[in-house]
Amino acid sequence: MGIGELRRLLDEVFASMPELRELGDRCLSSRRWGGSAVLMVVDAAFTSIGMSYFRSVVPAVIRFKELFVDTRRVSSLREMASLDLDELRSVWRNRRSWEVARNVALRLSEFDGEDDVQRLRTWALRSTLENWRKDPIGSIKGIGLVTYQYLRMMGGVDTVMPDKVVKRVINSLLRQAGLNEVWDDLSFVREVERLAVLTGHRAVELTWMTWLLSERRLMGDLRFSEVLHMI
Repeated sequence: MGIGELRRLLDEVFASMPELRELGDRCLSSRRWGGSAVLMVVDAAFTSIGMSYFRSVVPAVIRFKELFVDTRRVSSLREMASLDLDELRSVWRNRRSWEVARNVALRLSEFDGEDDVQRLRTWALRSTLENWRKDPIGSIKGIGLVTYQYLRMMGGVDTVMPDKVVKRVINSLLRQAGLNEVWDDLSFVREVERLAVLTGHRAVELTWMTWLLSERRLMGDLRFSEVLHMI
């Protein structure tokens, strides 16, 4: 029992989910959603209210993509920041999510970079876990640590987001391995980053692992498999 057992448990799960490597690569290279910084910000804003990712968030991001991005009505973070809230709520009714999305888009658009993806990555490179509340993005009203960490991941930082699904699954594995569970958000992030190194897995992949495990019953669904290459 201990780290060795945790490594064995994780290796077993990873062997059954070969897509985790690609999902991790795509996230850390900021190529999610076709490399659209706008869609990555929208994804993070929708995810922030705790609804099912694959059942609620992904379909809504796809709707936004079809209505606003594919039609070229929105082609940059700055344009995203100026969109009308009432029109946006036809896609996703939660007003808070759109306020977060617009404010994050505006802040990120102010960073250096040749394009919006590079601006996202510039911010993420400068961001830290310890000072997240004072960060230009972390200080935005409606941004919690989970959303902050999610944006850092999509900006290329190999870390983990302490949402309820991730914490539940990881702590279940820790319990099975005879290790102490960790529930405090900041402590959880630090511990998972440490365990990722010790077990030979990337922290970002551990996040994806928990999401896929929680929705494993969807794995045989054709519609589910079709969206994995996008996200």
